[in-house]
Amino acid sequence: MTNPTAAELIARSNRLGSDPRVTNYAGGNTSAKGTEIDPVTGEPVELLWVKGSGGDVGTLTESGLAVLRLDRLRALSKVYPGVDREDEMVAAFDYALHGKGGAAPSIDTAMHGLVDAAHVDHLHPDSGIAFATSKDGEALTAKAFGDRVVWVPWRRPGWQLGEDIAAIKRDNPRAIGCILGGHGVTAWGATSDDAEANSLWIIETAEKFIEAEGRVEPFGTILDGYAPLTPEHRRIRAAALAPTLRGLASTDRAQVGHFTDAEVVLDFLAASEHPRLAALGTSCPDHFLRTKVKPLVVDLPPTASIEEQLARLHELHEQYRVDYQAYYDRYATPDSPPIRGADPAIVLIPGIGMFSYGATKQTARVAGEFYINAINVMRGAEAISSYAPIDESEKFRIEYWALEEAKLQRMPKARPLATRVALVTGAASGIGKAIATRLSAEGACVVIADLDLEKAQAAAAELGNTDVAIGVQADVTDENQVQAAVDATVLAFGGLDLVVNNAGLSLSKSLLETTVADWDLQHDVMAKGSFLVSRAAAKVLIDQKLGGDIVYISSKNSVFAGPNNIAYSATKADQAHQVRLLAAELGEHGVKVNGINPDGVVRGSGIFAGGWGAKRAAVYGVPEEKLGEYYAQRTLLKREVLPENVANAVFVLCSADLSHTTGLHIPVDAGVAAAFLR
Repeated sequence: MTNPTAAELIARSNRLGSDPRVTNYAGGNTSAKGTEIDPVTGEPVELLWVKGSGGDVGTLTESGLAVLRLDRLRALSKVYPGVDREDEMVAAFDYALHGKGGAAPSIDTAMHGLVDAAHVDHLHPDSGIAFATSKDGEALTAKAFGDRVVWVPWRRPGWQLGEDIAAIKRDNPRAIGCILGGHGVTAWGATSDDAEANSLWIIETAEKFIEAEGRVEPFGTILDGYAPLTPEHRRIRAAALAPTLRGLASTDRAQVGHFTDAEVVLDFLAASEHPRLAALGTSCPDHFLRTKVKPLVVDLPPTASIEEQLARLHELHEQYRVDYQAYYDRYATPDSPPIRGADPAIVLIPGIGMFSYGATKQTARVAGEFYINAINVMRGAEAISSYAPIDESEKFRIEYWALEEAKLQRMPKARPLATRVALVTGAASGIGKAIATRLSAEGACVVIADLDLEKAQAAAAELGNTDVAIGVQADVTDENQVQAAVDATVLAFGGLDLVVNNAGLSLSKSLLETTVADWDLQHDVMAKGSFLVSRAAAKVLIDQKLGGDIVYISSKNSVFAGPNNIAYSATKADQAHQVRLLAAELGEHGVKVNGINPDGVVRGSGIFAGGWGAKRAAVYGVPEEKLGEYYAQRTLLKREVLPENVANAVFVLCSADLSHTTGLHIPVDAGVAAAFLR
């Protein structure tokens, strides 16, 4: 059973973390002090519950808390070796842990343990950081808060900062918290409700002060020609730029992208001061750990042509890499972690929006959210003073902090398809759904395209939230809908790496029964549809310059001649030859094109459920419910083929193990000798 004090802390944390005014994702930490019976002595022991390293206050649970004995934690003051060696204290926290399990203590544990208050909140509100990054931050803090909030000059998080804040609490009896220069806000209280109320009072007071005292146009006047494009044109332009941008951002390592054209971003980029402010970089440590020290800003108006913007992006990216390497070289020591890549995490395009990048969709999205926090901070600081973040050297000490590097090294190993973006057509059911499910399980971001939008979105929701999968409507016979699906993919995840042409249908009819409409429908969906999807996807793959995979779900019938199947088998043969043609054409771009020839996939198949199964059963003279068994018995392995078997083959084709394979067709038919490839 959760200790009542810990339960109170979790509830308070979740409330604070759910409000974007209060703190950002995984930013800040909260704590509470209370007692519990020591199972060894049977006596009460005073404990500290504090959000652990890498957790998020908004979604904090009991497993995300570090639990320490307060007497042992505070006794570490006797062995504190000084600010030059304060990082060693993090390892010492392990000797103060109580019980088993729980999260690893973070660097901020000292702040929570040493401050003489039962409840402590350390948060990163935009309004508070606006004060913390203002040139006149100390004077403004006194003016806005009086003696209730105390200014603390910038100090990197650690044991010494904990001792400094403990001294402030002790020496300022009326104080309820402090503004940490260049960092954030810390508040405390005798009860959980007191701490929460004090945190919110500081945030709201800062907001009201900025609103009442701040300049009307903190970002300056609107630049001529930099007004945002219309929403439709913004997305068209963003989709056109996305593949090249994703390729540039993945120069050192593959990245997933996120796009936003939020009003706050567009307003910032339309204003005259945005080049100066963006060059100053982000401020709060939580910000630039996600966004890098500064963004890449396109210095062209939105009226520039796509060709002009693409050319300029290549120039700016090259210069960004040179500048970032120089930044690393200026401050790196022999003990510094190696450079983590010189590509930007944030790309700002006036009039269009912001692209952000990360190892996953979630980290890419959060990086963008953090830069929006930074914009809000800049607005507040410029409104009441001028924006003055911490020195670049201090930013480097945070970004390449050994403790942060250790946190990164503790992250689980990436799954095989991590950073890859997949588009699967006809994926709301049957084979397509099984493929989407397998690709997602292996780490890919997945776009499920289907004629039925509601079913596509439902299938995507089964895989997870929109950081994992999305559903889109697409009729693959319609060129515009195909392009819209590809555009939706690159805007959702930054690009595209893996395309599965799975959409299909079948009508089982003899030659004389097959109408022109029957023929056209099947060829439009499978032959023409695969062509349209592959063509639209190939443009993205070529622009990205990251290689990629196109997989066709063809059929045993592409090489096997069976009765009453003229239109279906002919179009499957068309698809099969498309594989060979595209493999020959796209190889120079590093794009692999392969096919899969399934047979007898009855269970879970949309095609078989739509009447094809009944007609094939009639052809073979077996009950429809026995069709799967019939197909199995005519195979060499005597096994029924399931959608998951086809999905397994797709994964293998796209995995690193078959990195040198293109133009191949893999039979997934349990062994049909007449369909052996020759």
